[in-house]
Amino acid sequence: MMNLLSKRETLEKILKDLQSVLVAYSGGTDSTFLLKVAADVLGDRVTAVTASSETYTIRELEEARQTAVAIGVPHIVVYTNELDDPHFSSNPPDRCYYCKKELFAKLFKLARQNGLHCVIDGSNCDDEKDFRPGMKAANEFGVRSPLRDAGFTKEEIRTLSKEMHLHTWDKPPLPCLASRFPYGTQITREKIMRVASAEKLLADFGIRQLRVRDHDTIARIEVLRVDIPIFLDEKISQLIMEKFKILGYTYVALDIQGYRMGSMNESLKEV
Repeated sequence: MMNLLSKRETLEKILKDLQSVLVAYSGGTDSTFLLKVAADVLGDRVTAVTASSETYTIRELEEARQTAVAIGVPHIVVYTNELDDPHFSSNPPDRCYYCKKELFAKLFKLARQNGLHCVIDGSNCDDEKDFRPGMKAANEFGVRSPLRDAGFTKEEIRTLSKEMHLHTWDKPPLPCLASRFPYGTQITREKIMRVASAEKLLADFGIRQLRVRDHDTIARIEVLRVDIPIFLDEKISQLIMEKFKILGYTYVALDIQGYRMGSMNESLKEV
């Protein structure tokens, strides 16, 4: 606990030195913790900005707006059109770089317009363990990552978030819907809508941590291993199959390895 308190003090010092910040705010565990601490340290010198596009759900955008209002900071929504960029929609391994490049350009423009010194994001030390091409764009623009600079891991952020009574303390990570497709597969609006509908169907069964990986005619479902027994219920599995077929899937597969972050990156490790 002393180590966590020390990291919290380091984070507060980093934020104080930045003087005023625009927080790239997704509404997830990390960026909510960062926004709350920034608001505590900097007061009215903080603005939260959330990106809205077809690759994110309306539900997530509304939750981000409500949380920012509850914390007491101004909240701005910017709209991005990454599906119109062939560098993104062709779904190369560095797809996220092009998305973040567009986003950060807009965030820095907003920061200048609002007289804010710095753009910050919620990246933490654990993010360095996964393939994150978006971090290249962040480095190019000079985005600061105070949580990573202070040495925070995801688990530590969750621990302090719980102590601070932030409702996002145990919120499952939810990257953009484009992450559901194998690299090299063209991403279209229709495919994005199909995946979003499939995941909402599963979420309605009370499954919090899930992914529907889209392999053309095959939907590969990832859930936590503790939730796998849900699919052994004949009535539930039959209903899921029927609904997924209506969405256009021919086959529905349950990944017995279970949910794991960045499973689409496993193919890159094999190369």
